[in-house]
Amino acid sequence: MKKIYLLLLLPLVMLVNSCSVKLNGISIPGEMKTITVLFFENNAPLVVPTLSQDFTEALKNRIRTQTRLNIVTSDAQAVFEGRITGYDIRPVALQNNNNPSAGANRLTIKVSVKYTNNINPKLSFEESFERYKDFPVGTTTFDIAQIQLIKDINVMLIEDIFNRAFAQW
Repeated sequence: MKKIYLLLLLPLVMLVNSCSVKLNGISIPGEMKTITVLFFENNAPLVVPTLSQDFTEALKNRIRTQTRLNIVTSDAQAVFEGRITGYDIRPVALQNNNNPSAGANRLTIKVSVKYTNNINPKLSFEESFERYKDFPVGTTTFDIAQIQLIKDINVMLIEDIFNRAFAQW
């Protein structure tokens, strides 16, 4: 009886295993073992002192936790480098036609990224990525909201960059 259960369970385990591999969509070449992530300098007109460090570390953390690649400081098989080129706060959702005021604001961050794949140069790219998040006016001070907004936008940007580099769909 146990043999029958094992035989029935085996295809289910294989199905779950194959789905998890397909769902993540990562296609890092087997021979790629190392990557370098250079510091992303903040060249935006409006500079937030911690943004460069936060972004660079978030990208490194994503690579550490979701790939088998080792992050090294030089002679890597792939390299991420770039700069933060935009940090902008603009009003959205205008209210009151007689005396227009913002019902919400939008924080936008733009990053220019150069990815060099030394194993397969055809997969290298140089692109800009931009993401934003809206936040209500008056519920909290921007200084307090800014910390979480930056974290949320960094997650979105890194997802886009990560997918562009490692998920060749």
